Amino acid sequence: MSQSTILLTGARGQVGWELARTLSTLGKVVALDSRALDLTDTDAIRRVVAEVNPRIIVNPAAHTAVDKAESEADKARALNATAPAMLAEEAKKRGALLIHYSTDYVFDGSGTTPWQEDDPTGPLNVYGASKLEGEQAIAASGCRHLIFRTSWVYGSRGANFLLTMGRLMRERPELKIVADQMGAPTWCRSLAEATAQVLAQLQSPSRGADKPEPWGVYHMVNGGETSWHGFAQAIQALDAGEPKARLLPIPSSDYPTPARRPLNSRLDCGKLERVFGVRLPDWQDALRLCTAA
Repeated sequence: MSQSTILLTGARGQVGWELARTLSTLGKVVALDSRALDLTDTDAIRRVVAEVNPRIIVNPAAHTAVDKAESEADKARALNATAPAMLAEEAKKRGALLIHYSTDYVFDGSGTTPWQEDDPTGPLNVYGASKLEGEQAIAASGCRHLIFRTSWVYGSRGANFLLTMGRLMRERPELKIVADQMGAPTWCRSLAEATAQVLAQLQSPSRGADKPEPWGVYHMVNGGETSWHGFAQAIQALDAGEPKARLLPIPSSDYPTPARRPLNSRLDCGKLERVFGVRLPDWQDALRLCTAA
């Protein structure tokens, strides 16, 4: 795959903003936000893809407000299922590659073993169900595709756990934080850099035609695991400010939300490493880099 035009959606989002920068060395990036491309408008999707005529479509855009999705099911489905299906259809027409991002929430969160890509799915909420539907539509389209499932995404911009905790720790003397949901906090820049590494390999002349096609689903998260409470403790430890808020661990049952969350959000990234040799840094190392930036 030679260097070519890359159509990037969600350019103002956490992951999209980072991708606009990391992908710039791999081709001409046409980075569009929701003002330039309304992904709830299927005609607009067709028109924009036809105008840009990309060889690669990268779609980090999504309805990610998990609790809001419970009352905005149609909107969540439009962004998380219908839009990816349309992008996949357009990619198939042009022989383009579609890169799409999904979530640990496609699983039911049972057990304690990290989920593998082919494990049975069973989303607990509207958000997870809509993301799973998007995955299935992409696979059914027959287009060349890479679906990267990730979890607990944060960064230095947008709305995320890192920034929310930083604010609340300054405002409140005590915070109750869920300690029985386990996963890997994942820095949006780590995702973008790993995606660029994968694309660089696909574009490399040294990648032999005899290698099996790598298309399909991959898990992509920072290494290690923790709870939301552990994540908050790590954030606090990197903040030199005083005074320190008291962080109290609580079970999920003490913090009811409109959308049910999986207890086990661990994702096994072994397939990504086996196929592409790509391994994301440990979550604590990534957090230090993010907060030092």
